[in-house]
Formats: sequence, structure tokens, C-alpha cells
Amino acid sequence: MHPRAAEFRERAAEEHGLEIDVEEFPEGTKTAADAAAAVGCEVAQIASSLVFLADDDPIVVVTSGANRVDEDALARALGADSVGMAGTDRIRETLGWSIGGVPPICHDSQLPVLFDPTLSGFETVWAAAGTPQAVFPVDPERLKRLADATEHDVTV
Repeated sequence: MHPRAAEFRERAAEEHGLEIDVEEFPEGTKTAADAAAAVGCEVAQIASSLVFLADDDPIVVVTSGANRVDEDALARALGADSVGMAGTDRIRETLGWSIGGVPPICHDSQLPVLFDPTLSGFETVWAAAGTPQAVFPVDPERLKRLADATEHDVTV
């Protein structure tokens, strides 16, 4: 197992009491479509952790791979004047993970997390496990609780 995926698995157990089965795919799971193809599930079952800056404050949006975040809706939901995707360096510095492998939990900093209600329609969703080749299955309601996320539809 990749050291970063192993680190995520250990942190999930220590921080949340979550025993996870990390699955790794050499072909990669960078996009929701890649992850769904590798896992053998619907694209909508991929829980993508996206990092935005709302008035320069980072926020994580865990969204279904079938949806796209509407930045205007996100700004309205947060009462922010401006919203945009966070850059790679800011994500790594704030969350401790790199783009393509950002998990929905176990971040280095406490950040607000919004959760796409589409994910709640599934028994199992798949989320990044610390690398662009690693994912783990989890019950979406449990994931929402562990992430201390607020369910809010900010997608199109």
C-alpha cells in the first residue's frame, strides 16, 4: 500500500475509529469517472472532495462525482462575496493532502465541510484515500457525521 494511503487509513482509525478498506488502482482514480470505472460503481457514488476559497477562507465540498459545484450557489450558501477553487499549494498546506487524493476527513486543519445530498441516496459511496490511486467505501451518512458536514445542495 502506498505510504500516503496507509497514513490515511491509520488517521481514519485514530481520529474517527473508522476501520477502512483502502483499495488501490494503478490506473488511477483522479477523476470521478476514472474512480467509478475502477471501482465498478456509478459516477454518482464517487464522493469527490473539492476545496474552494470563500473570501480566501478554505472550505471543503464533498460532492457526487455526477455533479458540478455551482460557485455562485456556494457563495450564496456561505454568504461570501467571492468563491473559487483553491490552488494546489493552498490545498496541500491547509489539508495536508494533494489534489486527486484529498479525502473527505482527516485534514490537517479544521475546515467547514458541505455535503452534497445526492450522496445520501446511496448505500455506499467511494472517496479518495490519500492518493490519486486509492479510494475507500463508506456509508454516506456515516461519512457526513465523521466529516461534521452540513448537507447543502450547491451543485448543478
